[in-house]
Amino acid sequence: MWKSKVPSLTVFLIHWVLGFQSVVWKETSASCRLQGTFNPHVLYMEGDFVIGGVFSLHPTVRIVEHNYTRQPEPTQCTGRLSLIGLSFARAMEFAIKEINSKQDLLPNITLGYQMHDSCTAIPMAVNAAFQLANGQDAEIVTDASCPKVASVAAVVGDSTSASSIGMSRILGLFGIPQVSHFATCSCLSNKQQYPTFFRTVPSDNFQAAALAQVVKYFGWKWIGAVRSNTDYGNSGMASFLRVAEKEGICIEYSVAFVKTDPLRKVKQIADIIRHSTARVIVAFVQGSDLRVLLSELIKEPQPRLQWIGSEGWMIEPDLLNFGLFSGAIGFSFEAFAMPGFRQFLLDLSAIEASQTSLLKEFWEDTFGCKLQGEITQMGLEQGVRVCTGSENLNNVNSFFTDTSQMRVVNMVYKATYAIAHALHGVVCNSRQQGLPNCNKSMILEPHQVLQQLKKVNFTVNGYSVMFNSNGDPANGAIYELINWQVSKEGKLQFVTVGHYDASQPKDHELRLIRNITWLDGRTEV
Repeated sequence: MWKSKVPSLTVFLIHWVLGFQSVVWKETSASCRLQGTFNPHVLYMEGDFVIGGVFSLHPTVRIVEHNYTRQPEPTQCTGRLSLIGLSFARAMEFAIKEINSKQDLLPNITLGYQMHDSCTAIPMAVNAAFQLANGQDAEIVTDASCPKVASVAAVVGDSTSASSIGMSRILGLFGIPQVSHFATCSCLSNKQQYPTFFRTVPSDNFQAAALAQVVKYFGWKWIGAVRSNTDYGNSGMASFLRVAEKEGICIEYSVAFVKTDPLRKVKQIADIIRHSTARVIVAFVQGSDLRVLLSELIKEPQPRLQWIGSEGWMIEPDLLNFGLFSGAIGFSFEAFAMPGFRQFLLDLSAIEASQTSLLKEFWEDTFGCKLQGEITQMGLEQGVRVCTGSENLNNVNSFFTDTSQMRVVNMVYKATYAIAHALHGVVCNSRQQGLPNCNKSMILEPHQVLQQLKKVNFTVNGYSVMFNSNGDPANGAIYELINWQVSKEGKLQFVTVGHYDASQPKDHELRLIRNITWLDGRTEV
């Protein structure tokens, strides 16, 4: 797929960046035709101005063996739908729905959206970035009438640092603003490398210091370290190790892996953990990577371990199925109220779900049935249950409907509002009396939105949003300390037991608010 796309995209990239008036493929041609096939968006709504969204909705990419006798098929995502990823996409929908109903923000203007699935894979995220920049026209006219503007005003996403870096390399060339809700790598604060990147989450420099503070607070001096072999894991762990060394904390081992590594490498890391003397592990890992390691660890008996986690996996609901994390502690982002969001999620109906493949997949997974119109005679013969249409999400008890645990979802909400305020600054003129005057026909250039995004300063639901010169949140970093505790029903659950406020004096940043339950329900460290 990539080889077939590169020629047209590369020429168009050069054309856009250098501002050439035309790109001649042949003597008589003033256009270039896409050779490949774009991946379809997963959620879409038309609007006067469109915001892009890129979220990790599925864990892997389907591997296709190419025979080189016909054009390759578009790469497809596979694996079980991520409820966290879906909640991100729906939070963006919810924010845009709210914004479209407001009279003081972009009045009489309808925002649309175009969302893509990055499949937790860098190539797919880059692919989505190209689509959001170029649009999905099969033929691109490159004469003087070609508008040098992107098909979207700005982009929310992606859900990982590695994917966000790949996207930013593309979007930055065009000056298209990108606001991530979950990319925490400190490397992204470098404006020379990532000039159009912003985020509503704090840099991992803060979290590394917070993790070291926790280890020091509980008196652990001999630990193991595990990280994702990505920009997120490598940068975050490097920052942690620098701080840990200053605090007199010794590291028995430091190992790295990703979910796509050969199984033998993952097994080697599992053996290192089993045979080490350290009983405390700091894991700066993405949830999808950690899931692979845990699947290997549970194959054999292992010593009891105290896990200390980064926000990349600390509130990952899928990991609750593993019994290895009882007593784990780590950080997540501060809870943030989104009035009306839970009801928005619950109001989804079978009819609405059947209209988009993403929501259809969610509905069928949730209720264990197939929506009508998709069932073959073979399926009926195999006893596939047909959805009645009367299924109700109010009767479902799942992570998706438990909005109290959706901390990162709030960051999507803030990111969407930040872009809306930037758009307002470009297309609307204030009046002394009455509503602002907004021009919905204005042709937006990416750099206009970018400059306004640097200036945004607003409050939503009691929380202020603005960016510093690095594109990071200007109000510093506040984390919640999460403890994995066993409930009365015998199930693991996330419990907030403390707070970390980076603005407080040294050694006073961490504050516990309730007792921690350790391994096997113990009350002592």
